[in-house]
Amino acid sequence: MVNIKINGMPYTVPEGISILDAAKQNGIDIPTLCYLRDINEIGACRICVVEVKGARSLVAACVYPVNEGMEIITNSEKIHESRKMTLELILSNHEKSCLFCVRSGSCELQKLAQEYGLDDPMAWAGEQNRYEIDESAVHMWRNNNKCILCRRCSAVCAKTQAVGVIGANNRGFKTHIGQAFELDLAEVPCVSCGQCITVCPVGAIGEKDDGPKVTAAIRDPEKFVCVQTAPSVRATLGEEFGLPVGTNVEGKMAAALRRLGFDKVFDTDFGADLTIMEEANELVERVKNGGKLPMITSCSPGWINFCEMYYPDMLENLSSCKSPQQMFGGILKTYYAEKAGIDPKKIVSVSVMPCTAKKYEIGRADQSAAGVPDLDISITTRELARMIRRAGIDFANLPEEKFDSPLGIGSGAGHIFGATGGVMEAALRTAAEWITGQPGAPLEFHEVRGTEGVKEASYKLGDLEVKVAVTSGLVNARKVLDAVKNGEKDYTFIEVMACPGGCVNGGGQPYQPASVRNFTDLKALRAKALYDEDAGMELRRSHENPAIKKLYEEFLEKPGSHVAHKVLHTTYKPRKRYDIKEK
Repeated sequence: MVNIKINGMPYTVPEGISILDAAKQNGIDIPTLCYLRDINEIGACRICVVEVKGARSLVAACVYPVNEGMEIITNSEKIHESRKMTLELILSNHEKSCLFCVRSGSCELQKLAQEYGLDDPMAWAGEQNRYEIDESAVHMWRNNNKCILCRRCSAVCAKTQAVGVIGANNRGFKTHIGQAFELDLAEVPCVSCGQCITVCPVGAIGEKDDGPKVTAAIRDPEKFVCVQTAPSVRATLGEEFGLPVGTNVEGKMAAALRRLGFDKVFDTDFGADLTIMEEANELVERVKNGGKLPMITSCSPGWINFCEMYYPDMLENLSSCKSPQQMFGGILKTYYAEKAGIDPKKIVSVSVMPCTAKKYEIGRADQSAAGVPDLDISITTRELARMIRRAGIDFANLPEEKFDSPLGIGSGAGHIFGATGGVMEAALRTAAEWITGQPGAPLEFHEVRGTEGVKEASYKLGDLEVKVAVTSGLVNARKVLDAVKNGEKDYTFIEVMACPGGCVNGGGQPYQPASVRNFTDLKALRAKALYDEDAGMELRRSHENPAIKKLYEEFLEKPGSHVAHKVLHTTYKPRKRYDIKEK
C-alpha cells in the first residue's frame, strides 16, 4: 500500500494501480473515452489527463501508476481547459448528425461535450463526410465519419475475440479504422459477434435496424407475426428503461410485445429445451457408439462462423443441432403451423436476440424445415427497446404477463442458456439422467458456472467419466481448441460461446458506458437474474417440460429421429477467410 493525495485529501491505495483506479476507489470520477479495462489501456484519447506534482505535463490517469507520496489534482482549470480542447479537436472531425445518431442520448462523446460546456456539439462537428458508410455486412454498418479513433473496436476484435479484422489504417492525419487492404467488412473473416458495437463510445458502428421491417409485417393483415425472445433478453431489456443491471423483466417484456401487435408471443426457452433434448441425445449416442469427441455446442452463431473460418478441421466435432432460435423457427412453421391451420408462407417469424450474429444465421443454408426460412427477421435487445419507445409504450408501468402456449413454456434449464456454462449445465441435467437411467440426478453443476473465460470439470455419471470445458470469448475458444488439437487436453463435451460471459454480454445487448463497464461486472449481474429464476422454478430439466413431451409424442417421435433430424439439425462447411461474401 502507498499513501497519496488526490485534490488535497490523503488516501491509502494499493501500490502500482493506476491513478484512474485510485480515484475511483475513493469516489472520484475521472472521464475517459478510449479506456476499456484489460482490453484497451493505451492513454490515446487524453480525456483522462490529470496533474501530478513534479510531472512536466499532464498525464493520462488510465495508464499512470501511483507511487508513495504522489500528489494528484483531477479538477483544476488547466485540466478542464485541456479536456475541453481535446473534445473540440475530436469533434472537429466528427460527422455533424448528432440529432439523428443511433447513439444520441447514450453517446459518451455527446455526454462529455455537454459536461465541458460545448453546448452545441454540432457546431464543432466536421462539415463533410470523408468516408463512405460500409453497409456490406448482413448484421452491421460502419461510419468512419463519426469515428474518434479511440481504438476500442479494434482492441476488442483482436484481444477478446481473436479475430482482428478491423484496425488502424494509414498514419498521421490519414489514420482511420478499416479492414486490411480497405476491403469491405463482408469481404473479411468477421464472425458477426457485434462486440465492436457494444464498446464503441459514439455512433460509428451499429447493428442494422430491422425494427421497421417488423412493424411493416405487423401492419400487414395477410401476415401472422410471431415473436420469440431469447433467455438473456429478460435480464437486460430493463436497462434500456433505467432499471438496475440484472433486473428480470420477463412479464413486462411479454406485455410490451403484445402491445406492439404481435399475434403470438413465445419464449425461446422452449427452443432451448428442445436443443437440449437433441444435443444431450447426440452426446449420449457419440459416447456410447464411438462418435467424434469432444462434441462441441452449436448454439452460438458467432462461434459457428469462427469455427467454419478458423477451425474447419474441427467441424465434425460440432453438434449438428440448430441453435434454439432456429429450432424454434422450424417447429413454428411445421408443427405449430399445422396445428393452427396456418400456411407457413404467411407466418412471419421474428426473434429478439442478444446477438447480432443471429441476423447472419437466419440466412444460412440448411435452415428451412418447412421449405421457407425458419426465421424471417432477427432483432437485438436494443432494436426492441427502440420499437417500444417509438410506440409510446410506458414500459416501467406495464403489467406482468405470460408467454403464449404451447411454445411459451420453458424450464429453468432453458433460462440459464443465456449465461456462459448454462448450455453445459442444462445438457448435463438431462444427460445425467439418461446415462445413469435413474431419476433424481444432480440438478446443479456449479463448477461450470461463473464468468471466467475457461472452466473445466469432470463428472462421474454412472460408470462414465464426462470431462467438460466451458469457454466464452473467442480468444479463450482458441486456447481450448488448440489444447485439444495438440493433445494437451482430453474432453468429452465443450461449450463455446462467442461473446465473453455468454449471451448476457452479446453484441446486441444494451449499451453501457465505459464508466459502468470498467467498474461493474455486467456479465455476472445479468447472469444472476437467470440463475435466480431457475433456482425458484419447479420445472428445471428440459426433458420434463410437458410441452416438449407433447411435441415428441405428436410430431418428432423421439430425440434423434428422422423427423427430428429434418427439422432440428443442420450442416456446416469450411469457409475461406477472404471469400465469404457468399453465404
